[in-house]
Amino acid sequence: MVSRRDFFKGAGAVAVSTGLVSRAGAASLPEAATANNAATQAPLIPPNGRPYNPVVTLNGWSLPWRMNNGVKEFHLVAEPVVRELAPGMKANLWGYNGQSPGPTIEVVEGDRVRMFVTNKLPEHTSIHWHGQRLPNGMDGVTGLTQPGIQPGKTFVYEFVAKRPGTFMYHPHADEMTQMAMGMMGFWVTHPKNQNFMKVDRDFVFLLNNYDIDPGSYTPKTSTMLDFNLFTFNSRVFPGIDPMVARQGDRVRIRFGNLTMTNHPIHLHGHEFEVTGTDGGWTRPESRWPEVTTDVAVGQMRAIEFDATDLGDWAFHCHKSHHTMNAMGHNVPTMIGVDHRGVAQKINKLIPDYMVMGERGGSMGDMDMPLPDNTLPMMSGQGPFGGVEMGGMFTVVKIRKDQKPGDYKDPGWYKHPAGTLAYEWKGDMPEAARSSSAGGQSMPAANPPKDVEMNVRKPSGHSGHD
Repeated sequence: MVSRRDFFKGAGAVAVSTGLVSRAGAASLPEAATANNAATQAPLIPPNGRPYNPVVTLNGWSLPWRMNNGVKEFHLVAEPVVRELAPGMKANLWGYNGQSPGPTIEVVEGDRVRMFVTNKLPEHTSIHWHGQRLPNGMDGVTGLTQPGIQPGKTFVYEFVAKRPGTFMYHPHADEMTQMAMGMMGFWVTHPKNQNFMKVDRDFVFLLNNYDIDPGSYTPKTSTMLDFNLFTFNSRVFPGIDPMVARQGDRVRIRFGNLTMTNHPIHLHGHEFEVTGTDGGWTRPESRWPEVTTDVAVGQMRAIEFDATDLGDWAFHCHKSHHTMNAMGHNVPTMIGVDHRGVAQKINKLIPDYMVMGERGGSMGDMDMPLPDNTLPMMSGQGPFGGVEMGGMFTVVKIRKDQKPGDYKDPGWYKHPAGTLAYEWKGDMPEAARSSSAGGQSMPAANPPKDVEMNVRKPSGHSGHD
């Protein structure tokens, strides 16, 4: 945990941005902090204002503020950024304060908030405060509730954070382009009562997607469905940090979906309850246990569980193509096709040619050459070899001796004796197998007899009847 002063000093991760506004206007604007690495930052302990229990942004950080006559003031800068999606791949995106997604904004129920938004993009923009109750003129819809923020201009939004909950911010201006380029951020309004639904660990991140051709750096902004990179906070596995907890902790994970499709988010080893949405907290009597919850486009979910069982537990989207990186959509299925002879001939012309999946082969084991600035479809090494995952995948690491407030990666779990799956080396009994190809669960009582048919070919003629 760090103070606001330490936050600005910390390891080069955060710095004060300069040259954002005119010299005359700089005296009245709060500092615009920027981040330049993709590691998960320690929670931001509030240095002033109402106290709250801070969140931890997965592969992100929270934006500092200043107090001005009782108003909490933040400064967001919309600008082009470079985001490392995972080691070996960077993307030219648009975001806020040096990163995409932008920094998380944390306030307390009842706070008056003043948001300064400076546009450093090549086109106009705005910010919509997704899910907030606020004056209509502060809603951020270009052309409807405000003019667009032109390049080089700064707008001010001001409202009271009326209800606690989980929210987002994103543009309502040239959305197809600006959202595809990564413009979005997380917003948390904490309850005034610090003991209301208090948890020990509170993680937040956004779901987003990109279409970036292998070897290129800039997303395609006209893609509607065929995205090839699905991310947690603009990071893909193995570049996504683990979420670390102490055994017995009450853990909350909040995620919002700003992709173009739904995502069934699945946790291994524990069941959870959906305790909140972007509409507010769910009543305790309305909850039920799940291990997967589907979050639709534009929705947010807060799930909670007790971290009872030690281990490294997978946490991922359950759409299998969303746990892959830079995959192609036009690769044919070659299972069962023996094309080794063809491959040998092709190899004489193309030395790097590889047989693709004739036995359902693991793409994670394929050591094929890649273009610059791209990632294998499935990568990442675990303690037992390749994890064979990418995209929306990470690990919840639960440890007995993890100290409260410690979010450092504890390394891989060491399984106690007798708790690890192992290879059977005894005799192998013959397995019972079905010879049915399926179907006919309700066969006819009296099957029809064979019918003999005679077909007579009509005599040829040139006309039509």
